[in-house]
Amino acid sequence: MEQFPSTIVSCIRLELRKLILTVKHCSNVLMSTCSDCGQPGKNTMLSNQPSRCDPRTHSEAFDPMCPINNKAYGSRPIYKYLARKAFPGDGLPETDQSSLVVCFGELLIDFVPTVNGVSLAEAPAFKKAPGGAPANVAVGIARLGGSSAFIGKVGEDEFGYMLADILKENNVNTEGMCFDPGARTALAFVTLRSEGEREFMFYRNPSADMLLEESELDLDLIRKAKIFHYGSISLITEPCKSAHIAAAKAAKEAGVVISYDPNLRLPLWPSADSAREGILSIWETADIIKISEEEISFLTQGEDPYDENVVRKLYHPNLKLLLVTDGPDGCRYYTKDFGGRVEGVKVDAVDTTGAGDAFVAGVLSQLAVDLSLIQKEDKLRDALKFANACGALTVTERGAIPALPTREAVVNAILKYVA
Repeated sequence: MEQFPSTIVSCIRLELRKLILTVKHCSNVLMSTCSDCGQPGKNTMLSNQPSRCDPRTHSEAFDPMCPINNKAYGSRPIYKYLARKAFPGDGLPETDQSSLVVCFGELLIDFVPTVNGVSLAEAPAFKKAPGGAPANVAVGIARLGGSSAFIGKVGEDEFGYMLADILKENNVNTEGMCFDPGARTALAFVTLRSEGEREFMFYRNPSADMLLEESELDLDLIRKAKIFHYGSISLITEPCKSAHIAAAKAAKEAGVVISYDPNLRLPLWPSADSAREGILSIWETADIIKISEEEISFLTQGEDPYDENVVRKLYHPNLKLLLVTDGPDGCRYYTKDFGGRVEGVKVDAVDTTGAGDAFVAGVLSQLAVDLSLIQKEDKLRDALKFANACGALTVTERGAIPALPTREAVVNAILKYVA
């Protein structure tokens, strides 16, 4: 009798989830017998692929007693199996491993006010938008025609499923994504000042992204990457901190290029000192670092971010490229052999959320194809001109992922504003 209430809850949750998925997929899904376990499976009409075990359409979906779950994956919950495995016709994009960028970290929902210049309490309404810096970069790369994958954790809730669907719809590989049944997907409410700059209030105590464990990492996916990109938010708490360090170690040992954007969010850290220490703790692991002028001031404890000598202090011996974003004024670049500035694209800013991530996507999408750009200043400047246009276009719309531009839009912007 002690198990009876939980059984009812499980059945209700299962039937609701099955109903939602049935409505969602009814236009393009045929039911057939799974060749792996004999249970009902899924075959996409457009793929002509053999029916394979897909837990989303099993009668045992999300049930730890599923025969596939027990046979091949022990007692691990079926949602983790689903998050980590791709099946024919299930919507996961084919990944170009030769130029793959794997992004690691947080994926969340941004609630952005519908008007600028008001406090959160005064905002009349909010627009729901997917976000999270590493996920923004992954989508940004895919929108630009590149190959990307995301590794992270969301809640086993409707926001989590929605975010996973958005990544797939944007051609981001989600094999490394996990769902947590005990924690919610992170939320962030964003205040937009009149000029489009932001302030954040986060709901994540703890959220699912903070609970990613080292054992859940898809290390094979990381080792296949050309570039492995991450921020610093995943360093704030355990167990995600250990997972982050292990992932970076695996990438480094495999010869993968490491890209780092600290993406400072002080309200999430216990203190300013802990944030500074945490961000700098992995500084010398990175091959490519992107920072803003505010982050330079923070990391150097108030020194002038426009002083070249101050910036060069942050250039560690093994660094290949240091990029400094200056908002509408463009960016600065530093290598061992040269440095300079590339002017930005002037636009009317509506919401600066995701601008830095769009810039990073613009840079990494090109470096993933040709890393030698770092040694050729003229080609690097062209790449940074492209990245500046990516950032500029993103601030003309509200939200991060919804505003990320396509390659065609970026090229048109360069022709219009720069040429």
